[in-house]
Amino acid sequence: MTTPSPLDIPSPPAVRPGAPVRPAPAPSATGCPDSGLVVDMGPVEAALGHRAVGLTLTNCGGKPVRVDGYPSVQALDENGDALPVKVNPGSSYMGQDKGPEEVMLAPGKTMRSLLAWVSTPTGGDLIEGDALEIAPAPGLEARTFPLEGSDVRLLDEFSMTGWRTPTAE
Repeated sequence: MTTPSPLDIPSPPAVRPGAPVRPAPAPSATGCPDSGLVVDMGPVEAALGHRAVGLTLTNCGGKPVRVDGYPSVQALDENGDALPVKVNPGSSYMGQDKGPEEVMLAPGKTMRSLLAWVSTPTGGDLIEGDALEIAPAPGLEARTFPLEGSDVRLLDEFSMTGWRTPTAE
């Protein structure tokens, strides 16, 4: 198995209703996907009807990987089918988007993104979502994260920030 050469991660296209959901590919023998990139999702944070989760992108491979873009996000229903939830790169009530940062991500290093949405029981065309399928970028290995046990099942539109290196606080 060879690790791909540096990879450009493009900006995400709009999520298309009825787009097929790809099963997540099996990781390599080392537990790291072939792309060398793996995404994780933190806990859901809430504020005044708004919701957000921190996403972490880690280079789990042995070579630097070029990252410049946004995560790929898809809401899934209880059967794992794609829901027609719009995805917008950009700022939200929960966080400001400074745009993606182009980085040669060294092995073991991480980048962050914030995924936000509004969760309200009234108004709009709300859709129940049971999970999120998240990949480092369109076409790369995705992971599925359940949303059960929380009040974030009413989804309408996502906003997300570009991948950026963590800043010291």
